[in-house]
Amino acid sequence: MKRVRINAGKVGLVFKNGEFKNVITQGTHWLFLNQNVLVYDLTQEFYASVAIEILLKNAILTEMLEVVEVKDAELVLVYENNNFKRVLTAGRYFFWKGFINREFQKIDTSKIYITENIDKALFSNFEMNKYIRLFEVATFEKAILLIDDVYTKTLTGGAYRFWKNDTTIKIAKADMRQLQLEIAGQELLTKDKASVRINFYTQYKVVDIEKALLDNKDYEKQLYILMQLALRSYVGGFTLDELLENKENIANAVFEEVSKNTAQLGVKVLNCGMRDVILTGDMKEIMNQVLIAQKKAQANVITRREETASTRSLLNTAKLMEDNEMLFKLKEMEYVEKIADKIGEITVSGNGNMVKQLKEIFSVNK
Repeated sequence: MKRVRINAGKVGLVFKNGEFKNVITQGTHWLFLNQNVLVYDLTQEFYASVAIEILLKNAILTEMLEVVEVKDAELVLVYENNNFKRVLTAGRYFFWKGFINREFQKIDTSKIYITENIDKALFSNFEMNKYIRLFEVATFEKAILLIDDVYTKTLTGGAYRFWKNDTTIKIAKADMRQLQLEIAGQELLTKDKASVRINFYTQYKVVDIEKALLDNKDYEKQLYILMQLALRSYVGGFTLDELLENKENIANAVFEEVSKNTAQLGVKVLNCGMRDVILTGDMKEIMNQVLIAQKKAQANVITRREETASTRSLLNTAKLMEDNEMLFKLKEMEYVEKIADKIGEITVSGNGNMVKQLKEIFSVNK
């Protein structure tokens, strides 16, 4: 005989020549020499060393074990003393009763929606996270939910979780804020065959996400094409000079034309504008030459206007001097002063008219 002691929190299974005999619990036990004991911890999951069906024929052992059956497309959440412990997948599991308070929450993962009462903190747990699909929609976004490629509903901002299974789940998102679309460096021909490069923009907003994403493919590209065609049509109807003078009118016309066709795209155009009109290649040089010629012509007009005004002023002065001898003398002195500034020395006789003498001096010098 041999003595075996089983401590608290333990249980023993007695085998004789490899065959299960009985269960022994806390206390001291005497066994035959050809018997041996496998000791198990009541806090741990039970793993059978022989076929479980044999062990479960023992009524005492069956009463001590809690059997958890998990089918395909099922999960079981294990809680110990009200704390999450682990996730059980398909299979059969055995736990000791009585020593630890365990709870088991069964989940059907064949469905897609998470309807069970599960603490949200568990969703970030690694054990749980691998069985969940997460989709996030920003506050400024909306999304359409497609289940097996069939539209189901529209989602607003938030985090959405679904069970992982064979069902296909997709979402398509759209930004619901005011957006801007640019047509940059678009080369177009005007009515007079001038080549220009135009930078154009439009501000728009998605107003019907189902129509934008379900009824149209790449609604942004389609809006771009609508703007491009409308811009090309209107620019081609103006000469270069008319284009430069009517930029705002053309922008308004493009806005009205594009607005007629955006409802089918699920968007609304809010504003359009022509940012730049850039002349290309030789056209830029030609326009510079035209501008220079215009400025020169304006300068010539101003010069002639000033000359005319100056001549008129001289004529008026001459008429005044003709009628006023004193004014004539003052004018003589003014000219003498100016001449003296230019010539080092001048000798004149006081017998004759000073202006006449000066005239004779300069006539001689010539």
